[in-house]
Amino acid sequence: MFRTIGWDIGGAHLKAVLLEDGKVVRVTQISCELWRGLDKLEAAINKVLATFDAKDARHAVTMTGELVDLFMNRREGVLAISTLASHLLGKQAQFYTAGDGFIGIEGVFTHAERIASANWHASASLLAKYVKNALFVDVGSTTTDIVPIVDGKVKLDASSDAQRMANDTLIYTGVVRTPVMALAQKLPFDGAKTNVAAEYFATMADVYRLTGNLLPKNDMTETADGKGKTVLESARRLARMVGHDVENRSLEAWITLAEACKNLQIAQIKMAASKHLLPSMSIMGAGAGVFLVNAVADQLRVSSLTIADVLKMDLNDELSLCFPAYAVARLAWLEGVSK
Repeated sequence: MFRTIGWDIGGAHLKAVLLEDGKVVRVTQISCELWRGLDKLEAAINKVLATFDAKDARHAVTMTGELVDLFMNRREGVLAISTLASHLLGKQAQFYTAGDGFIGIEGVFTHAERIASANWHASASLLAKYVKNALFVDVGSTTTDIVPIVDGKVKLDASSDAQRMANDTLIYTGVVRTPVMALAQKLPFDGAKTNVAAEYFATMADVYRLTGNLLPKNDMTETADGKGKTVLESARRLARMVGHDVENRSLEAWITLAEACKNLQIAQIKMAASKHLLPSMSIMGAGAGVFLVNAVADQLRVSSLTIADVLKMDLNDELSLCFPAYAVARLAWLEGVSK
């Protein structure tokens, strides 16, 4: 049996997908506070290996964790993560590079720039095998990737984080970890626009607990104040963003404010997506914030495709959330089958 495990090593989460003969057997996402030390990643990988049947498996690795401030720069992060992964996973570990496929540990140093934050490219590369023209929008806990697929190929006008941030294909906005203060300098409240506190009082996870869009399994990150995740506690944190205590207004008022925050995030993603949307394109969404992608498609009046429809497979919420890990596993499996 040909086993492949795809790994997406982030700064806050580790995602893994096990395939057997190309079919999904296990999917998992666990919290991994990599910025606190490489031992956190080691423990997370070992936890996955303890629950996956990894015997004789090929390991396909992609990452964004090199960005955490544990490392002085991206290259140092890529080398450290790759070295640890290779040590734990063995010689079968292969690392995904944007545009150059998979390489072993011996090639990491010279390919570090193309390994860094390449999970978006893996996802889009897999989808490009099945759809000719589409705009892939993956809204995660922290960032949003906007990737044009043109004539069955990933459009690569920009590949580095710096380039992608400059041309609106990488936006630092997500549905869990993004601070509410990053949305706008003013928020609509009580019939007027009010200034937003430039403080880390609340995150978008608070917003989406109030709107009911955030699934508990996607809600892994610690809150801004280190306290609980109930609706009332989320409203209390959001109220501070506009200078209020939660008791100053009804719960309905805070839910209304949360909906306003949601609309601002939709507008942010819509503006960026519209720059890359061609007349022949549909929009495909993925990630914890796929509900935002659907709203963007509706507002842009373009058809939306589900990844499940494109891949002709059952893609549940968990697999959608871990799609880059699935993508590298599937690409590695396809490469192995073709040999």
